Amino acid sequence: MINLKTLGIFILTLLTPALALANTQAEHQPIDLTNSALGFTAIAIFVIAYLLVMGEEFIHLRKSKPVIIAAGLIWGMIGFYYTQHGMPELAEHAVRENFLEYTELMLFLLVAMTYVNAMEERLVFDALRSWLINKGFGFRQLFWLTGILAFFISPVADNLTTALLMCAVVLAVGGDNTKFITLACINIVVAANAGGAFSPFGDITTLMVWQKDMVDFWTFFALFIPSVVNFVVPAAIMHFAVPDEKPQASDEEVHMLRGAKRIIGLFLLTIATAVGFHNFLGLPPVIGMMTGLGYLKFMGFYLKKTHYKCLPQRLGNADNPGEFGSMVPFDIFARVARAEWDTLFFFYGVVLCVGGLGFIGYLSLISEGMYSAWGATNANIIVGLLSAIVDNIPVMFAVLTMNPEMPTGQWLLVTLTAGVGGSLLSIGSAAGVALMGQAHGKYTFFGHLKWTPAIALGYAASIATHMWLNASYF
Repeated sequence: MINLKTLGIFILTLLTPALALANTQAEHQPIDLTNSALGFTAIAIFVIAYLLVMGEEFIHLRKSKPVIIAAGLIWGMIGFYYTQHGMPELAEHAVRENFLEYTELMLFLLVAMTYVNAMEERLVFDALRSWLINKGFGFRQLFWLTGILAFFISPVADNLTTALLMCAVVLAVGGDNTKFITLACINIVVAANAGGAFSPFGDITTLMVWQKDMVDFWTFFALFIPSVVNFVVPAAIMHFAVPDEKPQASDEEVHMLRGAKRIIGLFLLTIATAVGFHNFLGLPPVIGMMTGLGYLKFMGFYLKKTHYKCLPQRLGNADNPGEFGSMVPFDIFARVARAEWDTLFFFYGVVLCVGGLGFIGYLSLISEGMYSAWGATNANIIVGLLSAIVDNIPVMFAVLTMNPEMPTGQWLLVTLTAGVGGSLLSIGSAAGVALMGQAHGKYTFFGHLKWTPAIALGYAASIATHMWLNASYF
């Protein structure tokens, strides 16, 4: 029989560290280090790391390496300083929060990448490529088709998953035409970010604004037309640079492998699960995505156990299995292994670096200075420009934490700018960073930068459209 007294002591022992941490955090507050040598050194480390990221095309140093080192150095300095001042628990608590934020993002990305890889292995994108080529679409038509699909899928899925899907199609259709792939990827990033801006669950920043009840669910859709403008303006300009050619004709007819359609259905179910978990259960979307990974694991188990149905019985030729499928059984862990791990590690470095700079006090300092000195409209426009350099999640988090007094129109404006501002640079959004990894060597930082003026024109036009159409919200 369990001794209740012993059980009570055990539970109290478990709670003691948490209670002590809570009391310590109540007594101590983070120290403002923005004017210290530590703060200046952290900024310098971050800038150097990002310069190396931007130079990846020339120095061939994978982008994850410098930011991982920078994150360790920044938090190492913070940890040393707080330890010397008798408050190591504050730094520990802060870095754990940042690591939790990264973990949610990493697992979300990992599931999305695994599904994309599974569909690629089942020849879904090869079949789509074959269908598009057989339909006679030229590169310009494909440029618009993939952009429009990205714009309308991203509000339902998320802009990152949408961009990964459309980029896979572009890579399959584009072949060796690097110019088309570059322009199509830029268009996809702009379209996916614009599409996610008018939906409460189309982007993490819109989710944050919605969760804080700054804007109600249906009011977000007032941003639909400004988002369309943001996508169409740069796409119309880039249209004339897209090669006026057609992909090389081919009589090849590609059949998807067994289970492909079911995997597509499971992916849609995974998206619905993630949205439902968040909207109706109040749980993080990543829980729904991980549940969806479970769907795929069971599907993989079924495909492996029934692999005998895929053997080339009709053709009797192991080198040409045809529509019956591959000689190699489906392996879910092989799909996981093919995820863009460099991209996932890059996000670790970015989230931890920016989180460290925020803990030092720079994000709050910038936000407070902007809203008090420049006014809400100018500040919210600058937020979008900042999100092209610094991840929009901590920037929006800083704005929400400060909670400036603004009408609904201004909250819609900052939602729009934070969502689409990341399109200005390839490293400004999760979609852009992921596509740099997926289309490595074909979609690059400088390839995107060449078209930043056209994207900036769309950015300005979308803001003007919002200020005009949604004047009643101001």
